[in-house]
Amino acid sequence: MQRIVLVAVLMFATPLYAGEIEPFGIVIHGGAGTISRDAMTPEREQAYHAALRDALVAGSAILESGGTSLDAVVEAVRRLEDAPLFNAGRGAVFTSEGTNELDAAIMDGATLNAGAIAAVTRIRNPILLARMVMERSPHVMMIGSGAESFAAEQGMSFVDPSWFHTDERRRQLERAIEAQRRGAADQLPREFAYGTVGAVALDKHGNLAAATSTGGMTNKRWGRVGDVPIIGAGTYADNATAAISATGHGEYFIRSVVAHEIAARMRLQGKDLETAADEVVMGVLVERGGDGGIIAIDREGNITMPFNSAGMYRGYLRGGEDIYTGIFR
Repeated sequence: MQRIVLVAVLMFATPLYAGEIEPFGIVIHGGAGTISRDAMTPEREQAYHAALRDALVAGSAILESGGTSLDAVVEAVRRLEDAPLFNAGRGAVFTSEGTNELDAAIMDGATLNAGAIAAVTRIRNPILLARMVMERSPHVMMIGSGAESFAAEQGMSFVDPSWFHTDERRRQLERAIEAQRRGAADQLPREFAYGTVGAVALDKHGNLAAATSTGGMTNKRWGRVGDVPIIGAGTYADNATAAISATGHGEYFIRSVVAHEIAARMRLQGKDLETAADEVVMGVLVERGGDGGIIAIDREGNITMPFNSAGMYRGYLRGGEDIYTGIFR
């Protein structure tokens, strides 16, 4: 009798223990490009690592306490938007007209709902507005003044456009204009020509989410919009496959529908996350002349961060593991 009772207890205890260690984690990026070691001072490198760690810790704390992947990616991206080191929010690059136009997107892997905004100029944290579009409207994408009118109706506060002005981004615009005048625009370091921030997460409930935000491309004209707010190009999440956020030369990511292409190879061809991501980032993109990278996490907590450029600001924090941040290969 005692033996039978013991077996019954063990059989009952096993799934409870397994439920307590459900995988969870968060991955972030702060942009990819030609990031030169020679141009990176120790102080600046330390600042990048500190900003990445801050975003990871903030997002992971939400997951650790049982919060949702949506809340985690929004908080991580919000932190990166407020850090002037990255091309999003406070550190957004300038357009050719000397303004800042911001894009962002978010996607819920559990429902496939998504929200995106583009070309806003007075929203301190564009990722918050993207989430409002997803949760408080029947639409997926809003742009420009219309998006800001919606923000006002939702009670969102605005900042003066000067909030986004930084001396470093102004100097980069001047360099870009001069390079364009000399016909040498393609020689500009891609680190400041464009950039993005993003986060993907898996929560303890098994749900995935992705969020991405950007200031676009330095010296951009005509209301140019890149891949970030294009669902499936720069941002995608599906509980059946993975959550993905991209960074790089947006036009190439749009043409190759990079984020969705990775998920599609997983869903339709049965490929694992790392294989699918490598095929697209290191294969398809390179063959078509695009540079950049992605971060991704799947429903089992597997993580990958491939990039075909010289560097990518990146990091991850998974439950029970040490924090990781990186810049170069």
